[in-house]
Amino acid sequence: MRNHTFILSLSVIFSTFSFFSTETFSQANSKDAYIIKGKIKGWKDTVCYFGNNYGDKKYVKDTTRIDKNGNFVFKGKEKLPGGMYLIIFPNKVYYEIIIDKEQDFYTETDTADFVKNMKIKGSEDNIQFYKYLNFISEKQKEAEPMRKRIAKLRGDTVTVITKKDSIKIIQDKLTAIDKDVMNYHDDFSKKHPDSFQSVIFKANKDPVVPETPTLPNGRKDSLFPYLYYKKHYWDNISLTDDRLLRTPIFHAKLKNYFDNVILQHPDSIIKESDILIDKASTNKELFKYIIWYVTGTYETSPIMGMDAVFVHEVEQYYITKKAFWVDSINIQKIVHRGMLLKPLLLEKPCPPVIMQDTLDKNISLYEVKSKYIVLIFWDPDCGHCQKIVPKLKEIYDKTLKAKGVTVYAVESADLDAKWKKFISDHQLNWINVHDKYKTYFLHDMFDIYSTPVIYLLDENKRIKAKRIDVEQLDGFIDHLEKIKTSEKKK
Repeated sequence: MRNHTFILSLSVIFSTFSFFSTETFSQANSKDAYIIKGKIKGWKDTVCYFGNNYGDKKYVKDTTRIDKNGNFVFKGKEKLPGGMYLIIFPNKVYYEIIIDKEQDFYTETDTADFVKNMKIKGSEDNIQFYKYLNFISEKQKEAEPMRKRIAKLRGDTVTVITKKDSIKIIQDKLTAIDKDVMNYHDDFSKKHPDSFQSVIFKANKDPVVPETPTLPNGRKDSLFPYLYYKKHYWDNISLTDDRLLRTPIFHAKLKNYFDNVILQHPDSIIKESDILIDKASTNKELFKYIIWYVTGTYETSPIMGMDAVFVHEVEQYYITKKAFWVDSINIQKIVHRGMLLKPLLLEKPCPPVIMQDTLDKNISLYEVKSKYIVLIFWDPDCGHCQKIVPKLKEIYDKTLKAKGVTVYAVESADLDAKWKKFISDHQLNWINVHDKYKTYFLHDMFDIYSTPVIYLLDENKRIKAKRIDVEQLDGFIDHLEKIKTSEKKK
């Protein structure tokens, strides 16, 4: 069974029987915008918490006491925004409730099995929600032994034909269960089209890609499935409904879109993120969340070059003050970071520097004539540098030097004696310089927050790679040479 069918998690499932009473249920005080009363068997004289999903996190909103009889209540003066909320107990187990139009209701259950023993009064949304969770629980119980049987068959040393036949029979049964779940979703949505649960069911549906058309040349259009899926990816999610932010669904869909659907190139990500943000612009919460996600994801992306997306977000939304939720101090920090990175993006010309070698002679980076330049910033007291610099020396002598590579090594810590000793001890036969006269703010100029930092420049001093590992230099230069050869042939 495909996991996507079980879209509302069973937070805790136990197995024993429980009781139900209504002695704590009453109408809300007219002064309270919401009141969630409950009773829990298995906890007493302790605290419990009220929280909600938001993005991929869960947040505690309020705390209350569970009395000696297991009763508790959460209430507030402002209406709650719609979403999936949590009643959380001291051992961090919790059960989920839907909060939407109904904000005055009562739940009662038992720690032995939150879902099976749940009783609800005053909320049709949650009555239907727990009916669904019980249905899913039964389907999971049906599917689990089948999945185990398939795993066992795949590990058995029986004939391939027998295994295939047996696995297919079981997979057909799992498909039937999957279909039952989908039918449940469809039937529920038809009967309750205005329910938030219907919105959740719809949001979890992937676009159904139609049959691939045939091109005039008689071949199938191989790009059609991808392009159709990408174009229709957001069809089932309303980008004006921020209730979905308070479920685990929206963040998962957003992450999958940027990680797996969009072409992994800064230009494509920038284009698609702007389109998505524009579509969400009428809803402040979704607008904010998407910008926050894209900004944070690509500022810290481990993929080289993706910081171009971060710089774009800074220029498009933070400098322009469209990021209305960020205060002036943090705006200033974010903008500073963006403007620091902007001149260091891939394909940008490297900032020019003139520094002094061990004999105090000025060596200009831009006067170095070389097919490629490895620009490294290092510190002789840095433990990592003490390993990496000799490793670079080994690779340089072995392959890089013969490929027309020059190393322009910058000592960034102003440790003159140690620097010269390290050069001598390790016979660093390349350009060794330091900023003797403190001409530059190197840490900001080259984004040096730890050492070593390596840039790879081409003959025109354009940045071709940055923060690259020394072990990757040789292969990356070969890759660049192949691209040059390919372009010459065109």
